[in-house]
Amino acid sequence: MLDERDRKILDLMQANAEMAVNDIADAVALSASACSRRIARLREEGYIARSVAVLDRRKVGLPTTVFVIVRTGKHEAGWLDEFHAAVSTIPEIVEVHRLTGNFDYIIKLVLPNVEHYDVIYRQLVRRVELFDMSAYISMETVKLATGVPTKYAE
Repeated sequence: MLDERDRKILDLMQANAEMAVNDIADAVALSASACSRRIARLREEGYIARSVAVLDRRKVGLPTTVFVIVRTGKHEAGWLDEFHAAVSTIPEIVEVHRLTGNFDYIIKLVLPNVEHYDVIYRQLVRRVELFDMSAYISMETVKLATGVPTKYAE
């Protein structure tokens, strides 16, 4: 069961996973050793899945975001395995979500430019049969959160 200190530790680590334990401890009114033990427990219990570096996409040459809506006429296990394998092997595909409603999947791509979408499109349709794909270019990122709210954690 998480308490408010645990939630605050998680919030701080989501904002900056490299924050010194002493600074986290000060922020949550704990000793450094007690804070370190809590962080270790949060990792053991799976609340902290991993720590990553968030890159500046412009500096690494991937400023363009494209969302692709996919509809498929196939839903059998073989097709699903092919689709999962196909999207897993294309590094520019950074997120894939299965949807309810009129569409089956939404794919988030990060690209060097809009023209590069055709390269990814060709890679995907060579690997798996799709009924329909529609691409939408992101004009502006209004909100980009790397963390999630911790108030729901138990």
